[in-house]
Amino acid sequence: MDKVASVAPDRTALPPCAGIGLKPLHYEAILDPDCPSGRPAWVEVHPQNYYCDGGPLHRWLSAIAEQLPLSFHSVGLSLGSANGLIDDQLEKLAQLCDRYQPAMVSDHLSFSGNAHDRFADLLPLPYTNAMLDHFAAQVDRVQQRLGRRMLIENPSCYLAYAHNDMDETAFLARLVKRTGCGLLLDINNIVVTTGNLGGTAQDYLAAIDPDWVGEIHLAGHATEIHDSGPLYIDDHGSPVGDIAWDLYRDFIAAHGPKPTLIEWDTEVPDYATLMAEADKAQSILVENSHAFA
Repeated sequence: MDKVASVAPDRTALPPCAGIGLKPLHYEAILDPDCPSGRPAWVEVHPQNYYCDGGPLHRWLSAIAEQLPLSFHSVGLSLGSANGLIDDQLEKLAQLCDRYQPAMVSDHLSFSGNAHDRFADLLPLPYTNAMLDHFAAQVDRVQQRLGRRMLIENPSCYLAYAHNDMDETAFLARLVKRTGCGLLLDINNIVVTTGNLGGTAQDYLAAIDPDWVGEIHLAGHATEIHDSGPLYIDDHGSPVGDIAWDLYRDFIAAHGPKPTLIEWDTEVPDYATLMAEADKAQSILVENSHAFA
């Protein structure tokens, strides 16, 4: 994989290059210096998969962390839960950050639990002033505990609350201003959300300040056809779609290279297929690197 010019190797920062989500079946290929598919510029992991003291998972991750920057993409803080984030999840995340010093830490604009239950999904929030106050307080708690700025990912949505006080991009803008957090811009989620709820992906992206964006996600989604129309499902189980590629290409051309992840979490392909997707993103980053050097 070609690298963006003038980016020095630094495991403590994410370069504006293409990375991949780290999967156990790809550990060996990533560490193989002779792998014909090459090596990504960085990798992203779900830290919850490494909430153990030791064992093979940590041996592999330690070896990879010696070679590449890490991004921790949390799926378990449940920042939007009514009772506040899940304390034990924050402590485990903090311990893992101390151990590996990832270049980036992120979680989602969502909730996934309450006082009694944990849900295997990232559920949408009402975009109200009260929720903004609550969510900002949770982000502050995380940033203070970790001693670093975190990123919040825009969600994929299948419904909207009837009594929202603002739209999603306005909520994100106010959250960034109040907490100093950044945005993990998931372009596939924008395609899914606008496809399901209306509006255009172009208008959504036009409302995003590129200075907020610390990382970009690209993924595929599934489409179900119903009598009421199509339903777009964010399953991360296929190549990045043409619409997402077009939106990404336009965003990078307008605002310059950003660290970009290829997400593929279900029906995970072989390493060569995943790296071919990363190479597509890298080509777009390289094409636009010189104008923003």
